[in-house]
Amino acid sequence: MKKTRILSFLLILCLLAALCAPLAFAEEAEAGEEPETEAVSPSPAPTLAPGEPLSPPDLHFSTAEGLAMAALLVDLDSGTILYRVNYEMPCQPASLTKVMTILLALEAVERGEVTMDTIITAGLDCQNGMGDDSSSVYIVAGEQMTLRDLLYCAAVSSGNDACNVIASYLGNGIPNFVDRMNSRAAELGCTNTRFVDPNGLSNDNITTAYDLYRITKQALQHPEFMEICDATAYTVPATNLNPSRELKNSNALISPDGIYGAGYLYEDAHGIKTGYTRAAGYCLISTAERNGMRLLAIVMGCDGPYLLETDTRYNFVNSAILYDWAFDNFTTRTIVSTDEVLEYVDVKLADGDARVGLKPVSSVTLTLPNNVEPGSEDIQIHLINEELTAPIEAGTELGVAQIFYNGNKLATVTLISANSVDLNHWGYLKQNLREVLSRPAVLIVIILLVLLIAAYLALVTRYRRLRRKHLKQRRLAEQRRKELARQRQQEAAKAEQGKLFEEDLY
Repeated sequence: MKKTRILSFLLILCLLAALCAPLAFAEEAEAGEEPETEAVSPSPAPTLAPGEPLSPPDLHFSTAEGLAMAALLVDLDSGTILYRVNYEMPCQPASLTKVMTILLALEAVERGEVTMDTIITAGLDCQNGMGDDSSSVYIVAGEQMTLRDLLYCAAVSSGNDACNVIASYLGNGIPNFVDRMNSRAAELGCTNTRFVDPNGLSNDNITTAYDLYRITKQALQHPEFMEICDATAYTVPATNLNPSRELKNSNALISPDGIYGAGYLYEDAHGIKTGYTRAAGYCLISTAERNGMRLLAIVMGCDGPYLLETDTRYNFVNSAILYDWAFDNFTTRTIVSTDEVLEYVDVKLADGDARVGLKPVSSVTLTLPNNVEPGSEDIQIHLINEELTAPIEAGTELGVAQIFYNGNKLATVTLISANSVDLNHWGYLKQNLREVLSRPAVLIVIILLVLLIAAYLALVTRYRRLRRKHLKQRRLAEQRRKELARQRQQEAAKAEQGKLFEEDLY
């Protein structure tokens, strides 16, 4: 019996060891990397197609020889393109190039390579590429200015010489800085951009409205960028070689006291940068905000005084037309909020409530045409794992929700669990037991153990049968021996009695 108990105990140990395997695999899965998902991922979708098509904005397209206007209007919060024309057409950016120069300077500050108060000495290359009609703040070699002052000169007064000084200092030479401009553009996904200088003077600078959107969107991640580009005026303190300078912003949408007067002032506009060369036409990157709607407009290749017989600068006019059109025809709405459960999903091995709610980790607001009925957006949910298994803690990342309208993906938001789901331990044990027993290797081990136990039991049964037979034979033999002994005793007693009887006769 003791041997049987030992073998049974060994079998239980084998099964427990096999059960440990799923637990180990589970720990490895928990320790592994989870799929990367974004909290809110704006998608550069094509222009929205509302239920009833909107009339396009009434823009003034260039009639100047060699110019083709490009325009892009984007909702800054979602990345949704509200209007576009020639937005991927290679164009000359003129001074819009300076956005990249300013971005690289602010990134250098962020990395700690320089501060806004670092004093920079202008080198002999500060006038590189500049002609008599180049926009300038009249920096001379040997003049010392802070990086902050140079950035205001570049953004507010569009100083080409200020960009040369920044590039020469940060890049240890202008050519090295231009290389960095191009590599950073590539990092941002700009596939149609090539810079040859830091200020946009050369006609060999090439980019697109969409690439400029990518660059500007990155620059807007730095609060100092809009602070600088939205300044209507700035005073540069006196330097070692020049008296103080009074700068006026060349962006007439925001600056009523600038060189173009107050005729183009747009109350809701902010920043960012003007640009002009004869080859590029009149260009402008700007933003505007109204009723929670934040827009960015880029116009390139517009008409103006130096191209046609007109006093109108259509980069400002077209930008204002785009903003008015968007504010009149679109509304910013909250599509999903953080307190909204989008869907309930069944959970395996759950204790009690077998479902978990999916809610967005952050709210999603989108700018949509006014004639889009609320709720007509298509929300598609994709889980990280097709089957959810307990335990699940509240706030666990479980998947993403993609928001579509008319087939265009507008946004992606991470989904987390709205509630906790506890593990049913007995159900978990049963499932693992089923999984273990379904493995061929485990089945073979169990079958072998069963066969061994069956063989052992057969041997024990045969042994006991033979032992019983042997003991029976021994008992019979003992009985026969005792019977013979008794018979011998009786015979001996009879013989003794006969001997005594004979002695009595004599």
